[in-house]
Amino acid sequence: MTSFDMPVFDEFPYDDVVSALPHAFGKPGARGVLRARYEDFIVDEQLPVEPDGSGEHVLLQVRKTGLNTQDVARRLSRFSGVRQRDIGFAGQKDRNAVTTQWFSLLLTNQGEPDWNELNSDEMRVLRAHRHGRKLKRGALRANRFRLTLREFDGDPDDIAERIDAMRHIGMPNYFGAQRFGRRGSNLYGALRMFASGKRPRQRNRAGMMLSAARSLLFNQVLAERVRQGSWATAMPGDYLALDGSRSGFVCDAPDAEIEQRLAAFDIHPSGPLYGDGPLKTRGEALALETRVLADWPEWRVGLENARASADRRALRARIADLEWELNGDSLRLSFELPRGSFATALVRELLTAR
Repeated sequence: MTSFDMPVFDEFPYDDVVSALPHAFGKPGARGVLRARYEDFIVDEQLPVEPDGSGEHVLLQVRKTGLNTQDVARRLSRFSGVRQRDIGFAGQKDRNAVTTQWFSLLLTNQGEPDWNELNSDEMRVLRAHRHGRKLKRGALRANRFRLTLREFDGDPDDIAERIDAMRHIGMPNYFGAQRFGRRGSNLYGALRMFASGKRPRQRNRAGMMLSAARSLLFNQVLAERVRQGSWATAMPGDYLALDGSRSGFVCDAPDAEIEQRLAAFDIHPSGPLYGDGPLKTRGEALALETRVLADWPEWRVGLENARASADRRALRARIADLEWELNGDSLRLSFELPRGSFATALVRELLTAR
C-alpha cells in the first residue's frame, strides 16, 4: 500500500479484512451457521442508569426485528413529529437480528402519542419513561447476547476449552466485520474520501468511514499483539485502560501489582484509535505500534488530515456470564460484553461461522 491510486482497492481484500486476523486460542476447527434466522442473534442493551421519571425527553425501549437503528429512528420521527436530530440512541444495532434498544425523543411542549400505535411485527415499544437528558452515543453499560449457531460441526471438548480460557482471560477486542460495511464498503469509501479530500454530504456517512478506518488500524495493532501473545498482558510503555472507563495510565515497568490488576480485569492493555494526536504509549509498546502503523501510510495521513481525534481502546474485552449449550446440531451461547465490543469477535474464537 503505497499510494491513493485506484488499483489499491483491488490489492487488499477489504471485504475479507476480519477473517484474516489471527486467533488468540488457535484457529478453530468447528463450523456453524450464524444468523440463519433473525432470532438466532438476540441483543439487549443495558443502560448504565434508570430513566429519571421526569424531564423533557422520553426514553423508549424498542424491540426491533429486521430493522437497523436508523430505520427505527426514522419511524419514530415520522410518528411523533420529532426531528431526527432530536432523537438519540446509544449504539447502532444490526438489521439481521432481534434487538432491544433504547431511544430518546425530545418532547418539550407536546403531549405523548400512543406509542402502541407503532407496534408491528418489525418493532414494538416495550417501555416509555420521561427522562431529563438526550441519550448520547456510547451511553451504554453493556450488551447482552443470546446466539444460536446451527449446523454445528466440531468437537464439544474443544469448545469447552476455548470458553474456559475466555472466561479467565477475556477475548481479543477486535472490531467485527459490521464496522467495515458490506464487502468493506466503508473502507473503500474512506480511501476515496482521503484521496479526494471531500466528505460525503451525509454527516453520519463520513463518520462511519472515519470510524472504519480507525478500526482497521486498531485491528492491525491488536493482531500483532495476538501473534506475540501479549494482547492480555502488559508490556513496558503500555497505556493501560481502566475497565469500563475512557481513562488510563502509562506503565513503564509492569510488576506483580499490574499483573494482579490485569488478572482481576481491573485494567487492560490498550491500542490506538488513530487520529490527530499522540499515541500515548512509550518505549517497547510505542515501538510496536509505530512499526505496525508504518505499513498503513494512506490511512494515517487520511485520518490526520480529516482531524479525527486520537483515542485508545482496550485490546481485550471482559466476558460476563458466558454460558453454552449444545442441543443436537445447534450451539447456543449467552454472554454479556462491554459497550463497543463485538459478539462476532467472540464467535470467531470458537468456530468458523458461515
